[in-house]
Amino acid sequence: MKTALVIVESPAKVKTIKKFLSSGYKVEASMGHIRDLPKSQIGIDINNNFEPKYITIRGKGPISDKLKKEAKSVDKVFLATDPDREGEAISWHLAALLGIDTSKACRIEFNEITKTAVTNALKNPRKLNMNVIDAQQARRILDRLVGYKISPLLWKKVKKGLSAGRVQSVAVRLICDRENEINAFVPKEYWSLIAKLIEPNSKKNFDGKFYGTAGEKLEINDEHSMKQLLSKLDGAEYVVGKIKKGEKKRNAPWPFTTSSLQQDAYKKLGYTTKKTMMLAQQLYEGVDIKGEGTVGLVTYIRTDSVRISDDAKKEASQYIEERFGKEYINSEVRQQKSNKKVQDAHEAIRPTSVYREPDSIKDSLEKDQYKLYKLIWERFAASQMQAALYDTVTADINAADYVFKASGSILRFDGFLHIYMDSKSDKEEKSEFDDVALPELTEGQILKLKKLEDKQHFTEPPLRFTEATLVKVLEEKGIGRPSTYAPIISTILARGYIVRDKKFLIPTELGEKVTDLLREYFSNIVNVEFTASMEKLLDDVEEGEKNWVDIIRDFYLPFELVLQKAEEEIGKIKIEDEVSDVICEHCGRNMVFKQGKFGKFLACPGFPECRNIKPILEYTGIKCPKCEGELVQRRSKRGKKFFGCSRYPECNFVSWDEPVKETCPECGSNLSKKPGKSGIVYKCLNEQCSYQKITDK
Repeated sequence: MKTALVIVESPAKVKTIKKFLSSGYKVEASMGHIRDLPKSQIGIDINNNFEPKYITIRGKGPISDKLKKEAKSVDKVFLATDPDREGEAISWHLAALLGIDTSKACRIEFNEITKTAVTNALKNPRKLNMNVIDAQQARRILDRLVGYKISPLLWKKVKKGLSAGRVQSVAVRLICDRENEINAFVPKEYWSLIAKLIEPNSKKNFDGKFYGTAGEKLEINDEHSMKQLLSKLDGAEYVVGKIKKGEKKRNAPWPFTTSSLQQDAYKKLGYTTKKTMMLAQQLYEGVDIKGEGTVGLVTYIRTDSVRISDDAKKEASQYIEERFGKEYINSEVRQQKSNKKVQDAHEAIRPTSVYREPDSIKDSLEKDQYKLYKLIWERFAASQMQAALYDTVTADINAADYVFKASGSILRFDGFLHIYMDSKSDKEEKSEFDDVALPELTEGQILKLKKLEDKQHFTEPPLRFTEATLVKVLEEKGIGRPSTYAPIISTILARGYIVRDKKFLIPTELGEKVTDLLREYFSNIVNVEFTASMEKLLDDVEEGEKNWVDIIRDFYLPFELVLQKAEEEIGKIKIEDEVSDVICEHCGRNMVFKQGKFGKFLACPGFPECRNIKPILEYTGIKCPKCEGELVQRRSKRGKKFFGCSRYPECNFVSWDEPVKETCPECGSNLSKKPGKSGIVYKCLNEQCSYQKITDK
């Protein structure tokens, strides 16, 4: 019997795929990239058509040797890396390592890790797509040239450890530009006027909002104008004018793309982009489900398309009819608005089977996995359901020479809202689809005025970016690709260019100084339009319409001249450390705040004579169960959060679980909490007490 080796990227996939294949197949993982550009040098021969120098990644020697050995022991090798540019490049590097003839069909890909998808892929192998590989190679070389040429300049002119990136620098600029908008914002005054009205027959109250005159909308810009208006309305009769009844349709949302999943997971679940992608990857690669074994629960998670396969649509329609009724099935063919930035290489993110309901597998999932799977499942099921229908009514209310408008809407058919509710906007604005019932009104009817409610308002500056809104803007402007959003945000946080304040992203002084420098000398690098147009050029390479070497050359030649100019003109930029009120106990100086890999810490400004450093303690307000100290939040050397006594090293109490103010009913000490499979696990902090409880919240 012929044997074959299937190479995937991660060990989790190995476990899932092995279950689908016969004993004639071996499945091994490459653990991501096996070859890459060297870290110690730029690794690009600029004078030889930008030829890249690839080496086996340090530490990958044993994996490389194992794959070579396994490849020699089989008749055929199938390269089954992820179905995207990065995956195609990994397959290409594996082919080079293993001596695979790239002119033959050795590449297989699947959008979901199910038995049907994997076996169909094995029946239909293809050749490696060199256009896709060239597009990935061009991106890697561009990013290497930018990073390895500008970063040393930043080290010399600003400080060690900084980095610049073709995409990350644009993201920092967006955040800095938003901060500048906020600082420059001048609020403008405006007023609103609401008539609190009563329908005399039903005695029901409702609101009429001031509109203007019958032919013109009027703005009320100051208190004087409001007083004039109120004087004209004094004693006026409020009469129902034109009434318009109608119907509004609220269409179901599209299924998730990578970007919309990150945004919704942030808004609804509070997950960072990094956490969302980590959990989504776990769901895609496979989870051990009771009664089924290891199963891939969702389709490929890096996509910008809302397209759904015909089989998935058919299964969803069947499920919806069985579960909710035929009237809930959306049989219309919806077309997404044309968007040139969408590559449409893969389906939208969806469950591999809509019949695998979230609650039916809840016991097999970690709590956060369950929440994300539920979000993906509900969004997909909702996308295949009918629109929600509302009965609407708007009425003009005439008073003196002015018009107030009252409107209401009542949900007549819930459609997709039966299982899914869209996220509110960041400002939690009132939706036109909120249920607000007006009383039955008739034209010419005289209403009773309860009171006029006037309010002064001021326009507000734009909101700072959250992770969700930054991802939305990056996608809208065509900056980066779905797979890059989470790493971009993680990188600029780690470099200290931005900080997270509650949910908002704020630039640091370092971020602003570096952005100003790049804006002055490398305007293309931090230019939104340039970065988006480069993404288009990379897409053209993938389509075979452009040569990757030409794109790199067109970029690099002017870039090199600017680099030389910047080297000559930029002086040393000094960024002063923020001084704290904490005194160094070794030398008496005021300690300063420094930014490290895991956030801010305190350091003595007398370095290198004095090397004293301290963590910035976050006090919890909860007493230590072992002594009279207070529990504070700390971080381990690997950055993991834990809680210890403020009197350390005198007291060595440590808890990896978060302490809470709730006290133990048995001994009176405080409890700690941590997420578990069945809910939140509460335990007593007192090591001598065994009290424990589990709740849903």
